[in-house]
Amino acid sequence: MILLLKLVLAPLLVVGSSVAGRRWGPGVTGLLVAMPVVAGPILLITYLEHGPVFVGRAASASLLGLVSLAAFGVVFARVSRARGWVGTVFLGWLVCLALDLALSFAPVPVWVALGLAWAAAWAGIRLLPEPGEAGPVTLPWWDLPARALATAVLVVVLTAAAGRLGPDLTGVLAPFPTGTSVVAVFALAQGGTRAAAATMRGVLRGLGGFSAFCFLVAVFAEPIGGWAFVVAAAGTVVWQFADSCRSFGK
Repeated sequence: MILLLKLVLAPLLVVGSSVAGRRWGPGVTGLLVAMPVVAGPILLITYLEHGPVFVGRAASASLLGLVSLAAFGVVFARVSRARGWVGTVFLGWLVCLALDLALSFAPVPVWVALGLAWAAAWAGIRLLPEPGEAGPVTLPWWDLPARALATAVLVVVLTAAAGRLGPDLTGVLAPFPTGTSVVAVFALAQGGTRAAAATMRGVLRGLGGFSAFCFLVAVFAEPIGGWAFVVAAAGTVVWQFADSCRSFGK
């Protein structure tokens, strides 16, 4: 069952967000892929294997991992204007990993971690280049299967490594930009730098709901056990819906 979650859940979200992006644009793609479909299974597996105390600490550390994810979004959007996708992803991952390692050695209270995640998302949006209008692209038949396969490979490799690293490092690595990287690379390759910037703007907007998920798991894992994931999932959906309504109202 755990292997099935790794192989199916994240790829399905990437494919679903990609299909939605074709209909409503790359900003929606980024917003949907920012949902905790990778971090959520990692934290759930951690709970099943190590218990509520361990996962509460890991979920709190995941909030710090969102700071690194925001940095990845800014780096990708800006560097992609001067480099190809290989160099852009490499530099983005390097910055993300460096921040993850640094933050894993500086655990803070969960309320502080939540504030840092929100601040990073707020600052990241303002540091992104303007997306402008992305031109139309012609997508090959292998587009969606390639996205799903790349995401599955990334998720399996990351979870296999992260599960042995203890709560702080496991948690801070949980939001590592796996599905985000796949979507961003395809946006850049097929729609250019404007599409990449629009996608990353959606990702950073989606970090509010991601933060809510990690925070609720961190707070409720000990008192209510596995039900914390139900509460966290509901909180994420409510947050994203409210944010979408607010954006639509503008």
